[in-house]
Amino acid sequence: MTTIQDTMRVRKRSGDTEPVDVGKIIRAVARCATGLPTVEPRRVATKTINGLYDGATTEELDRLSIQTAAELVSEEPEYSKLAARLLAAFIDKEVRGHGVHSFSQSISTAHELGLIGDDTATFVATHARKLDDAIDHDADRRFEYFALRTVHDRYLLRHPNSRTALERPQYWLLRVACGLSHTPAEAIRFYRLMSSLAYLPSSPTLFNSGTRHTQMSSCYLLDSPRDELESIYERYGQVARLSKFAGGIGIQWSRIRSRGALIRGTNGHSNGIVPWLRTLDSSVAAVNQGGRRKGAACVYLETWHPDIEEFLELRDNTGEDARRTHNLNIANWIPDEFMRRVEADADWSLFDPDELPELPDLWGKAFDQAYRAAEQAGRAVRTVRARDLYAKMVRTLAQTGNGWMTFKDTANRTCNQTAEPGNVVHLSNLCTEILEVTSDEETAVCNLGSVNLGAHVAGDDIDWVRLRETVRTAVTFLDRVIDINYCPTEEAGRSNPRWRPVGLGVMGLQDVFFKLRLPFDGDAARELSTRIAEEVYLTALETSADLAASAGAHPAYAQTRAARGDLQPDLWGVTPEQSDRWAALRTRVAEHGLRNSLLIAIAPTATIASIAGCFECIEPQVSNVFKRETLSGEFLQLNGYLVTELKKHGLWDATTRDRIKRADGSVQGLTALPAESRELFRTAWELPQRALIDLAAARGPYIDQSQSLNLFVASPTIGKLSSMYRYAWASGLKTTYYLRSRPATRIQQATVSTAIPAGTDDAAVACSLENPESCEACQ
Repeated sequence: MTTIQDTMRVRKRSGDTEPVDVGKIIRAVARCATGLPTVEPRRVATKTINGLYDGATTEELDRLSIQTAAELVSEEPEYSKLAARLLAAFIDKEVRGHGVHSFSQSISTAHELGLIGDDTATFVATHARKLDDAIDHDADRRFEYFALRTVHDRYLLRHPNSRTALERPQYWLLRVACGLSHTPAEAIRFYRLMSSLAYLPSSPTLFNSGTRHTQMSSCYLLDSPRDELESIYERYGQVARLSKFAGGIGIQWSRIRSRGALIRGTNGHSNGIVPWLRTLDSSVAAVNQGGRRKGAACVYLETWHPDIEEFLELRDNTGEDARRTHNLNIANWIPDEFMRRVEADADWSLFDPDELPELPDLWGKAFDQAYRAAEQAGRAVRTVRARDLYAKMVRTLAQTGNGWMTFKDTANRTCNQTAEPGNVVHLSNLCTEILEVTSDEETAVCNLGSVNLGAHVAGDDIDWVRLRETVRTAVTFLDRVIDINYCPTEEAGRSNPRWRPVGLGVMGLQDVFFKLRLPFDGDAARELSTRIAEEVYLTALETSADLAASAGAHPAYAQTRAARGDLQPDLWGVTPEQSDRWAALRTRVAEHGLRNSLLIAIAPTATIASIAGCFECIEPQVSNVFKRETLSGEFLQLNGYLVTELKKHGLWDATTRDRIKRADGSVQGLTALPAESRELFRTAWELPQRALIDLAAARGPYIDQSQSLNLFVASPTIGKLSSMYRYAWASGLKTTYYLRSRPATRIQQATVSTAIPAGTDDAAVACSLENPESCEACQ
């Protein structure tokens, strides 16, 4: 009888061929499936063989087995672990193919190829035995497949010629740790924390720590250029350099005169900000982030600028393309005075910055006084109805998701850096979680990392001791980045060591709620979220004070609110829960100061949350069905917590899976599932958005920068959105991020178009603002 071994052969890496050995494949898959009782190794092996062709390479055989296992994840989540283990074995083969059999060999080889920095190479060579012994390859088993696929495709060092991996996943994490450590004990401690997936630094640090290219910061904030040709082109150059070195850019543009403004030197008139932003748009598209990610920038404009309405049209898909920017994100930098006039249905005056250059540097009462005085003096370019402009702002959000609402006065009033009059927050960053002072001489910089909250659940509570220790380690190494980091511009290099800001965030809040069975919009969830926020901020402050005691306070400490005795809860007027620890902290800060002017910022964490295997930042789940995209294709998988729940109730079968997929990831139609379970597994589209805002506001007193807060409205309308963002402002939020809506066709149907008379918008805005409790988006 002819067997598959007789009829099909595979080519080995050496070029020779050998028969396909079905038993060998089954045994290899079975070894990786150890401890995974619900996976079927024979099924994976059989499907793999059925997908082979005669003469395929052994590498193709390995890849096909990985892909086969990944395709079964939608039927059984444990196949994700199997696919990850198969991928880890594949990576091991790649690395061994370079003659690398240990961590120290990986570093030595990469150093010879010009990839590893001299200091890291020397550090590892000096402590090779200790570091090699610290590697725990079994920790790879913590990765889900899509996490490890992301690590392999984007983060591991690769040979410049073959583009195959030079380091295994655990080598990568220890390399990141060594790049930031002074002693092997430090490196091993930090490695073990990252290896546990309880904390991960942001992507630039994971890319570049230990390499010859030590740019590890995530975000750069640039003040608006002066209204001069030289200053504008200087900013273009700064943006290009920052983008080249993998920085996400935020930039203000409120100092540039508006369209039609007089140019005194030529007696001509300005073309306004749009042509300049078109040039910036092209620059961002041309200079990507180190060849790894697209360039990314967000432009902020203050609401009083006369070009505000054209600014709001920059991301439109219709209209004159010469006045559109398809690569730039846009955000509104909104003073309280504007929101008050929206509420009062009053007029709003627009001023040219050439005539009123002081406005960008004023906030709070000083801004209000200067703005009203200019109105009384008749210096406005024109006047509009505040609600009309607000309606255009929320329409832009509904149609494009862009035009983020960020609030100037709250951002400045609650920023530790703005105690002195000359220190002003002029904008946020690309993802709206960073709030730092900027000027013509200083480009703000921030280094990010996020704690995986889901990894800190123990039984029916948070392991508070472990969380505290994680935060201490995280802050120490975020601070360490400042001393090692390469700053691409002089302005960034001037700001970063002076203020020493870091942005510690969190991810996996939804995992916590699933594990503890807390509905996302419940009182218990909000109380726990706030307690976590207090614990993270308080511990971060304690760590920064300890660092200041040993290394000194940051140079600008005397200019901060903390130096005057005001910490973030004081700026919000709230009394924290842990009064004794706060009292001890205040004594220590008064004695030693703080090493870091800012400590907390909750970033989106899209990629590192995927690596850690948790839900993103502070967000609810968007769907119970996930589409994962890899170089091997697209794969569907279901929420693992839900799968466990469905199995418990005997509902895990093909029919249920199909029903969930057809319902766009909702389980609300599964009446056989208990109501309590359906409430727990609601998606972001099924939650009241007021709850997301309330959660963010409740944790606000413990966030000294801000939080990337997406809001979700399936069918946005002007009325819904105007109420929702007014509520966000009134609740004290500093910033909001994307408006998520679905699908695009429904957005267009539900949104008031520009062709509809203004009266329709007026009615919607007036209704929602005057009766905010009736807003269905917020309830």
